[in-house]
Amino acid sequence: MNWHQRIKQRLQQRQSANIYRTRQPNQAVGCCRLLINNKKYINFSSNDYLGLSQNKSIIAAWQQGAKRYGVGSGASGHVTGYTLPHQQLEEQLADWLGYPRALLFISGYVANQTLLAALIMAKDRILADRFSHASLLEAAMHSPAQLRRFHHNQPDSLQKLLDKPCSGQTLVITEGLFSMEGDSAPLSQLQQKTTAAAGWLLVDDAHGIGVRGEQGRGSCWQQGIQPELLVITFGKAFGLSGAAVLCQKEVAEYLLQFSGHLIYSTAMPPAQACALQAALIRIQQGDDLRDQLQQRIKQFRAGAANLRLPLLPSDSAIQPLLVGDNKQTLLLANQLRSQGLWVTAIRPPTVPPGTARLRITLTAAHRATDIDRLLEVLDAINHAKC
Repeated sequence: MNWHQRIKQRLQQRQSANIYRTRQPNQAVGCCRLLINNKKYINFSSNDYLGLSQNKSIIAAWQQGAKRYGVGSGASGHVTGYTLPHQQLEEQLADWLGYPRALLFISGYVANQTLLAALIMAKDRILADRFSHASLLEAAMHSPAQLRRFHHNQPDSLQKLLDKPCSGQTLVITEGLFSMEGDSAPLSQLQQKTTAAAGWLLVDDAHGIGVRGEQGRGSCWQQGIQPELLVITFGKAFGLSGAAVLCQKEVAEYLLQFSGHLIYSTAMPPAQACALQAALIRIQQGDDLRDQLQQRIKQFRAGAANLRLPLLPSDSAIQPLLVGDNKQTLLLANQLRSQGLWVTAIRPPTVPPGTARLRITLTAAHRATDIDRLLEVLDAINHAKC
């Protein structure tokens, strides 16, 4: 079998299993509106939970930053790409979340990959919640360490793994708010067990930061813990892109010396760091947006309960509607799109086989009428099946 035959075979396998992925170019007309092929949709697939991607003050901050610093950084942070806006943003994030240091990264995926690549050595072990993000599990599998997965959100399952001997260091991995389930990790219990075993805890709070806790400080703050490694991303509630790792000073210095990404990748544009500073201010003052989001979540959950929709238990902006079969999930997504509602079908390998679902995401920018329309169409589809 040559290269072309192998590629063709693997593509055909995905198509036959109804897990083939496609992209659709769109002209966004707001964080919860899409224009695709000249058709308008209400968007229920965005992670822009607070609607900040369209915030005028944040857009203005990016524009002003571009006028002052240009549209790119021109180098890695170790050369000339680290500017005053980068430094200011790192210091503001560290102060906001109560850590000595913060380091900026281009994306959450990169932050997770580079953390494990820099820290993990042979004889170490990684104990990860089985539903942890692909960036974490992939990095763990490619590391020289032993990877073991504990049952989702079950501290006792973690304890059984911690009880086994390890000649190296132990890193426990979880998410604060899980991206495909919409549920929260029992962070306090996980940290207690990890600390008792002399391990470190890494929490990826991509979907909790900005929407949970006082001033949007996230899942860890809300649950009263401070993990050794906290990853936050800016592509969700911040409305932009990029990520940061919060840690102790010595760890930050270690990463600056041993993280290939920080050493060799071009830094994020200074203008982006300016916009992120503006987004941070809006998040800190964003109780109104968080309250609006909670209203939409309660509205949708109440309506879905009346319709007896098979939702997973979630009080977050992520509302997974379990379907199970890949083909049926695609069919349901297409039925919604025919009615002007854009909802993404999530299938394996993103989720376990047999658990395909619609990942409905709600934002503070959605109107009450948007939620009513989604419930109305879902109800009509259900009645059509009967």
